[in-house]
Amino acid sequence: MNQKHGEYKLPDRKQALKRTRDAVTASYDLFAVPQQASQLGVGKKYYLRTYGCQANVRDGETMAGMLEMMGFAPCDNEEEADLLLFNTCAVRKAAEDRVLGEIGSLKTLKRQYPSKLIALCGCMAQEEEIVDLLIRKYPQVDLVFGTHNLYRLPELLYRCMHGGERVIEVFSEEGKVVENLPVHRSHPSKGFVNIMYGCNKFCTYCIVPYTRGKERSRRKEDILKEVLSLQKEGRREAVLLGQNVNAYGRDLGMEDGFTDLLCDCADTGIERIRFYTSHPRDYSISTIEAMRRYPNIMKSLHLPVQSGSDEILRRMARGYTAGSYMKLYDEMKERIPEITFTTDLIVGFPGETDEQFQKTLDLVDYCKFDLAYTFIYSPRSGTPAASMPDDIPMEVKKERLQILNDRIADSALANNRRLEGKTVKVLCEGRSRKKEDVYSGYSEENKLVNFTGPDGLENQIVDVKVTGIHSFSLDGEAL
Repeated sequence: MNQKHGEYKLPDRKQALKRTRDAVTASYDLFAVPQQASQLGVGKKYYLRTYGCQANVRDGETMAGMLEMMGFAPCDNEEEADLLLFNTCAVRKAAEDRVLGEIGSLKTLKRQYPSKLIALCGCMAQEEEIVDLLIRKYPQVDLVFGTHNLYRLPELLYRCMHGGERVIEVFSEEGKVVENLPVHRSHPSKGFVNIMYGCNKFCTYCIVPYTRGKERSRRKEDILKEVLSLQKEGRREAVLLGQNVNAYGRDLGMEDGFTDLLCDCADTGIERIRFYTSHPRDYSISTIEAMRRYPNIMKSLHLPVQSGSDEILRRMARGYTAGSYMKLYDEMKERIPEITFTTDLIVGFPGETDEQFQKTLDLVDYCKFDLAYTFIYSPRSGTPAASMPDDIPMEVKKERLQILNDRIADSALANNRRLEGKTVKVLCEGRSRKKEDVYSGYSEENKLVNFTGPDGLENQIVDVKVTGIHSFSLDGEAL
């Protein structure tokens, strides 16, 4: 935490920050590439598959926007597409193996239709060993590009389609923060807004700093412009994204940049604001106070803890202890009693003992999380943890994961019982995928709610009476 325990008042945001510098920013121009590139997709279709986190989803929206400006039309299957684009994630090896399996299965399709273009981009493309593997064993892949040169997609496609060449372009260093990229929003009721890119934490298990690069913040005026555009488009919720949103503005010389930005976003009047992801080491009481003060900043927080063992946290280089995490949890619950918590947890980190795993269970019992994304440790080549002996049998890891998931489900169910019979405000995202006569959406507390109601509730904030509870969702009826 940035501030000592005690009362805190939000700073006067009208005062200019003493130390600021302009972000290294460029404005995107589709026609900066050969003019023919602007018409490359006329009469053609693209299939875009995105894996991984919300940052990847947002990258996918940008690529879809560029492709549609070039004349491409979206389609839902690989056979129909002229361009197949795989937007990848590298956080876990299982995700990489899945992508490589799907790419491998396209050899036959490429043989039947040689004119189809297959492209792989995103975090996997930033890994040297993956690029080498693609070059050697996946000749069906025509184009590979990384996270730092996404904005060059039109020019890269032009080289593939008119130059007849296989294109591999991966920038090893971050370039400019490119603004005004076209976007095809994937969600009618909310919009993802990048506020920064990269991460400087270098946790020993994490590959993100190597694939996403160092922290680079967008200029606040560009972010606010995007939030305002969401309102004009009729979207109700802005989701601010960053690998560590708490670090926003530090590279621009700001002392408390994220809280300042959060307040300015709230002042736009957009009905809901959420943000992902926070780091416990950097969380500020000023941010808690902003969440408490502004009703349109949702009272839900995703705060990854990873482990309840101080020794494991030390070897992960997380920079905090289980005790300091629980103290932060208590601070937030004291100031915002209704706040809901979700987290990330890893089991089977190298050397994790039964006693250390029990400490994770103890922390879960203390914090009573509403949901947790739980993972078996996955070694990532090039990270410090990859050189640590992975000495825990897989059957032990799977057993621990099941125990942990059961404990999380129990705490989530107990939390949801408090909402039974109460009314929650739900942003209706549309009809449920499982039942056409049921709507689906998220409450202010970030609870998934499936509910019945009359026609026409899509993209509305609806009062819903909770009639049934499950561990990770609620049932209800629109009032």
